[in-house]
Amino acid sequence: MTGYSDRINHAFAFAAKHHDQQVRKGTRLPYLTHPANVAVILTRYGCAEDTVVAGILHDVVEDCVRDGWTRGMLEERIGRKFGETVLQTVLAVTERRTDNDGVDLSWDERKDDYVTRLALASEEARWVCAADKVHNANSILSDLRRTSFPETVWGRFSAGREGTVRWYARVSERLREIGFTAPIVDELAHAAAELGRI
Repeated sequence: MTGYSDRINHAFAFAAKHHDQQVRKGTRLPYLTHPANVAVILTRYGCAEDTVVAGILHDVVEDCVRDGWTRGMLEERIGRKFGETVLQTVLAVTERRTDNDGVDLSWDERKDDYVTRLALASEEARWVCAADKVHNANSILSDLRRTSFPETVWGRFSAGREGTVRWYARVSERLREIGFTAPIVDELAHAAAELGRI
């Protein structure tokens, strides 16, 4: 089982620097709590160090892609520091803003592109995807259980309640459809179902 390592520590330091001024949507929680929880989930399931490092860095890479970083820039900043495997793992489950021809994708098109590309993603990338969604869905559940005003929680998401619930269910269904049947998929499906009931 993966535990502490200098490389994991380095990934946290790198992510902390990148996410320094960011907070979780609709909260005052430092953004780093999300990749830290993704790492905990991946470690709980016994994932290898490369996968845990990819989980820690997944939103760093997504932010960089959103900000227009080229492949060369990503290889220089992420690939050289953490290895090509980590970079490839994260890129496989990074939501793209544009298609292969550089055409901007709408919100719905981005989600469609994401679930389509899961079929080509490595097993490690699918673990990162699942752990990311498990933490996000369970964070929403926790916030909903703590508030008397659920509309304030759902108001954080452009897709609203129905779209958000459907998204997490859709990812869990897609992972099963492409043959990724690790127990974490059941955890994600359960969280999505709870979101639908609450």
